[in-house]
Amino acid sequence: MKIQNILLTLGCAAMLVGCSDDFLENKPQGSLSDGVMNSTDAIDLLVNSAYASLSGFTNEQGDPWVRPTTNWSFGEVRADNAYKGGGGEGDLWDIHAMETFQVQSNNGNLDGKWFNLYSQISRCNAALRVLNKADENDVPVKKSRIAEMKVLRSHFYFELVRLFNKIPYMDENLPETEYVNVRNDEFTREQHLDRIAKELLEAANDLPERQDEVGRINRNIALAYAAKVKLYQAYEQDAQTHAVVNINKGLLKEVVELVDRLSGYDLLPDFQGLDLVANENGVESVFAVQYSMNDGSGDAGRVNWSNLLNSPGGNSPYHGDGFFLPSQDLINAYQTDDAGLPVFDYQSRPDYGVVTFIDDEHQTLGNTEPNVDPRLDFVTGRPTITYKTYRNTPCQSWVRDRGVYGHNCAKRFWVSPESSDMYQGWPWGASQLNWQIIRYADMLLYKAEALIEIGEDLEQARNIINRIRQRAKSSAYVKDFNDPSKDAANYKIGLYPATGWNQNYARKALRTEMRLEKALEGERYFDLVRWGVAKQVMTAYFNAEKDNRIYYQDAKFDDGEEYYPIPVAQYNFSLGKYTQNPGYPSF
Repeated sequence: MKIQNILLTLGCAAMLVGCSDDFLENKPQGSLSDGVMNSTDAIDLLVNSAYASLSGFTNEQGDPWVRPTTNWSFGEVRADNAYKGGGGEGDLWDIHAMETFQVQSNNGNLDGKWFNLYSQISRCNAALRVLNKADENDVPVKKSRIAEMKVLRSHFYFELVRLFNKIPYMDENLPETEYVNVRNDEFTREQHLDRIAKELLEAANDLPERQDEVGRINRNIALAYAAKVKLYQAYEQDAQTHAVVNINKGLLKEVVELVDRLSGYDLLPDFQGLDLVANENGVESVFAVQYSMNDGSGDAGRVNWSNLLNSPGGNSPYHGDGFFLPSQDLINAYQTDDAGLPVFDYQSRPDYGVVTFIDDEHQTLGNTEPNVDPRLDFVTGRPTITYKTYRNTPCQSWVRDRGVYGHNCAKRFWVSPESSDMYQGWPWGASQLNWQIIRYADMLLYKAEALIEIGEDLEQARNIINRIRQRAKSSAYVKDFNDPSKDAANYKIGLYPATGWNQNYARKALRTEMRLEKALEGERYFDLVRWGVAKQVMTAYFNAEKDNRIYYQDAKFDDGEEYYPIPVAQYNFSLGKYTQNPGYPSF
C-alpha cells in the first residue's frame, strides 16, 4: 500500500489500539464514521491512538521486532556495541546488511522504519486537525493536548532526521493529496532540528509540569527532548561529507539551561534497578514507552514487541530467538586500570573473558584478571556469571549460533526468568517493563557533554560524570554463582580526579561514559554520527573484531554512510522527486 493511502488509513483505523497505564488502557469502541472523525468526540481516541503508536505497528510493512521502537538494530547493531545474533548471517539478512555496512536502498527494514514513522506522524496530524477545530469550552485541555501531539510528532521527526537525514516534512495543515509533491531536500538537517527544537519549546509553554495520568507528556519531557535535539543541532555537519565543521557553543549553552530547568528527577540508587518493573516510572524515568501485561488486549498484553526476537536463545529459560548480542569489543571496553578508570586503549589488549570449553555445555572464562567496571555484568550476560536472580546454570549455551556470534548474551532490559513480571509462554521473554526513551542519566551526560565542548566549566562536567560513576560504584555487584560471598569478577570503578582533567581528556571520558552507561539502549550509532567519529570508530572496530567474527573480514565504512539510504520505495512514491543521501548511488 502506498504512503498517501496508509497515512490516512492508519491514522483512522489504528486509533482503536489501546495503550497501557491509566488513560492508555482503552479497548476498541467500534468503527468511527467520517462525521465522528471530524468532531470533538473523536479527540480522546485520536490522541490515544498517537500515544499507542509509540510502541510500533504490526502491519504488512513490517512487525515491530524488525522495525523496532528500541532501535536495537539501527542504533546498536549498526555500531560497535552489538552483533545481530540469531540463527546465523542469513537470519534477518536486512539487519546483517546494516551490521556489515552493505545496506542498500531496497533494504526492507529501512523502508518499513520510514513507513512506520510517517504513519506515527500521521496519527499526530490527524489528532491536531481535530484539536485545532475544537472549542476550548468543550475541550478544556485543548492547549495541553495540542502540545502533547506536537511533542510526539517532534519525537518521530527527530528519529527520521537522525536515521535518514533528507526527509520530507508534512504537518497537519498540508492536505494529504499534496504529500506526493513534497520534496525531501527542501530543508537541511540543521533546519529540521531547529524547527523540531522550537516546536518542543513552544509545546512546553502549554504543558503542566506534571500530568495526573501516567505516561502522558508533560513540560519536563518537552524541555528534556528540546535539550537533546539542540545537542544534536550544535554539531553542524557538512551537507556532503557529514563531517562536523563547527560546534555551536550558543546552542550548547541552551542545552545546559534546559537541563537545569528539569525538576523532580534523580538517579536510581542501583543501576540494576533500571530493569525492575517497580521502578519503571520512577525518579529516573523522563520519557518512556508504556507497556503492560495481561491487560486484556490479547496475547500477553501490550508488551514490548520490539524485543520479541532478542531474549536469550539456545537452552536459556527464555527460549527466545537470541538476536541482539553484546559485542566482544563492548565487553573489552569495560576494563579499568588500577585506579578504576576506563582503559581508553583497550583494543590493544587481549580480549577479556575469553570462553574455553570444558564440554559442549560447560565453559570457563579466561583472561579475567583485569579489573572491570561493574556495569559489564549489569548489561551483558556471560557464561559462568550469575544472571540476575536466576539460580540455575547461568548463560551456558544461551547463544543460538555460537560458532558465528560467540557466547555472550544481553542482560539489560530483561526481567529475571522466574520473575512474576515475565510472561510465561508466548511471546517468549515478554514483560511489562517500559522502554526508556529519555532517562535522567541521559540528561546529566548531555549537560556534561555540552559543558566540555563549551570549555568553560570542566569541573562541573567532571562532577556530573563522577556522579554517574558513583551510582555504578555504589550498586550491588554481581556475585559469584557458586560462592555468593565473592564478586563474580574483579570489579573496580573509580572517580575521575581533578589532576589532568583538560578538555581533550574530559571529552574522551564523557564519550566513554556515554557508551558504558547507555550500552544497548539504541543510541550508540547516533552518538558516533553526532560527534563526527563514526568512520574512525567503526574502522577500528572492524579491525579489532574481524578475527572474532569472520563476517567482518570485508566490512568497511565508506564515506557518507553516516545516514541510511532513502528507501527506493519512497523514491517511487515521490514520483522521482526525492534525492538520495550522499554516499549512496543515485536513484
